[in-house]
Amino acid sequence: MPNELDSKSVEKPNSKGHAVLTGLLGAGLVIALAGDGYLLVRSNDLNDQLAQTKDATQAQIAKIGEATTSLLDQRMQAIDEQIRSATGSADTAVKRARMEALKQAKEINQRLEDQQKEVSGELTQLKDATTTASTKIGEVSNDVSGVKTDVTGVKADVASTQSALDKTNGDLKRAMGDMGVMSGLIATNAKDLQALRELGDRNYFEFDLKKPEMTKKLGDVTVVLKKSDPKRNRYTVEVMADDKRVEKKDKTINEPVQLYVSDSRQPYEIVVNQIRKDEIVGYLSTPKVKMARR
Repeated sequence: MPNELDSKSVEKPNSKGHAVLTGLLGAGLVIALAGDGYLLVRSNDLNDQLAQTKDATQAQIAKIGEATTSLLDQRMQAIDEQIRSATGSADTAVKRARMEALKQAKEINQRLEDQQKEVSGELTQLKDATTTASTKIGEVSNDVSGVKTDVTGVKADVASTQSALDKTNGDLKRAMGDMGVMSGLIATNAKDLQALRELGDRNYFEFDLKKPEMTKKLGDVTVVLKKSDPKRNRYTVEVMADDKRVEKKDKTINEPVQLYVSDSRQPYEIVVNQIRKDEIVGYLSTPKVKMARR
C-alpha cells in the first residue's frame, strides 16, 4: 500500500509539468504565429508604401520632365522669334541702304548729264559764233573788193585769235567737284582765268586771303580762311551763304569746292590756285543765269 501511494504521488507532479510545458509551448507557438502575421502585414504595408512612393516619385519626375520640355519649347520659340526679328530688321536695313544708294547714283548721273548738256550747249554756241564771224568776214571780203588785203589780215587775226582761244581752252581742265558734280572749266592761273572770263558764261571773283584779313566778301557769299598747309597743299575754309555756315575741310589745290545757294540750280565753285602759310589765292565762280533748284 505505501508503495502504491508513493507511485501515485510521483506521477501527479509529472502530469502537471507536462501540461504547463505544453501550455507554454502552445503560447509560444501562438506568439510566434502572431509575430509572423504582424511581420507579414508590416511587410505588405511597407511594400504598398514603397509602391506608392515609387508611383509618386515617377509622377513628379514626369511632371518635372513635362515642365522642363515646355520651358525649353518656350525658350526655343522666343529665340526663334528674336532671330526672325533680327533677320527682318537686317533685311530692311539692307534694302533701305540699297534704295538710298540707287537714289544717290541716279541723282549724280542726272547732274552729270545736265552738266554735259550745258557744256555741249556752250561749245555749240561758241562754234556757231565763230562760224558766223567767219561767214560775215567772207561776205565782206566778197562784197568789198577794194579792201581784200585788210580782210585777209582780219581773217588771219581771227584765225590766230581762234587758234589761241582753242589752245587756251585745250589747256583748261575739268574736274569732279567735292559734292560729286562735274565741274565746268577751271583755271589754274591768271591766263586761264582770263580765258574763262572771255567765254562769258559765269561770274568770277578773285581773292587773296591772308593775315591779318582772313575773311572776304565775294559776291553774295563770305569766305573765311581757317587753316592752310603749304607742305601738303591743303586748306580749310568756312563759307557763309543763305545765313548758313558750311566748313570745307582739307581741300586740295585746284580742287573745285562746290556749294549750292537757294536761288541757283548750278553750284558755286571755289578754286584755290596757290597755298602759302596763312594765305590762299584763288577765285569764286558763280552762274550768270540763276534759277531756283527744284
